Amino acid sequence: MGASTGRLAGKTALVTGGSRGIGRGIAERLGRDGARVGVHYGSNETAAKETVTAIEEAGGSVFMIGAELGVPGDAEALWAEFDRHADGLDILVNNAGIGLYSRVGEVQEADYDRVFAVNTKAPFFIVQHGLDRLRDGGRIINISSGVTRIAFPITIAYSMTKGAVNVLTHTLAQELGPRGITVNAVAPGIIETEMMDGAPGDQRTEMAGYSAFNRIGQPADVADIVSFVASDDARWITGQYIDATGGSALGL
Repeated sequence: MGASTGRLAGKTALVTGGSRGIGRGIAERLGRDGARVGVHYGSNETAAKETVTAIEEAGGSVFMIGAELGVPGDAEALWAEFDRHADGLDILVNNAGIGLYSRVGEVQEADYDRVFAVNTKAPFFIVQHGLDRLRDGGRIINISSGVTRIAFPITIAYSMTKGAVNVLTHTLAQELGPRGITVNAVAPGIIETEMMDGAPGDQRTEMAGYSAFNRIGQPADVADIVSFVASDDARWITGQYIDATGGSALGL
């Protein structure tokens, strides 16, 4: 199926943090589905260009947006760039995020503020400033995390940011339902991204064992779920937390 005839043909999508990892997988999949994809990046322009090239080589339509998140005026800057390329939006994927690996007694206040600024505050105001651009019948898909249902003390502040995203999701779903806009959260578990580079074999084996399938997830495993949620097939699904962890910790 060509990009021009895919199930998202004629739609415009924006993927924050779309240059690497899960975001890149999502951007490439939406492009293959026929959407015109805005690939947002915070600082790695080279990675964003690689993603753009990959989408174009697969026959997709794409544009690139650079805007740092977690700083004053970030949402306004992002949408100002978006407006240079498109006059409306159908699918918003709030994927951009940063991690914080510290226990409660180790978290520094500046790091706490930073992870909330990027992971929670930025998507809130991106949505707020994007509502007049998002067309009726559109989609908002927030990338959450499996750590919101599994206690990981080492990620407590990060987990809290994603818990807030889950509340944002079902509350927006209620508010935007009259416009036919669905809002859902997709929650990955451990995924093979650049953050996994250099992980020792025994650690990788342990992480693979979290999943019922005894493997580490791939970006495509998440991107395919996002593709479904973005499509008309998911028109009756809203306000949901969709576990995309490969059944992590089911046996605990």
